[in-house]
Amino acid sequence: MEDFEDYPELTRAALPQAVLSVLSHGENHGYAIAEALRRHGFTRIKGGTLYPLLKRLEEQKLTQHLWTHEHAGPPRKLFKLTPHGEAELQRAEAAWAGMTHALSEIRTTSQEKS
Repeated sequence: MEDFEDYPELTRAALPQAVLSVLSHGENHGYAIAEALRRHGFTRIKGGTLYPLLKRLEEQKLTQHLWTHEHAGPPRKLFKLTPHGEAELQRAEAAWAGMTHALSEIRTTSQEKS
């Protein structure tokens, strides 16, 4: 896999969509979200990046959180996608696909000189 994290602007642009994509598979806590991102190439994501993003996504009503209380250990904050977040993920996926197509076209199409 290419190390796209050598391009921080690309990583910053893709990270909200990546988090929404992880949550589209079901609710999860921050550490599990970070692990899922790492498995898919976001190897440099730290809590100082992820948790403020999760807060922004919640402020935008794309995600929400709930607390779970297990018998052992402290309560855990679980994040889940809202219906608005699901719609935003679909919109973002379409926009990203459009950008990918445009970049591919630019790269492969000979350009007329004016």
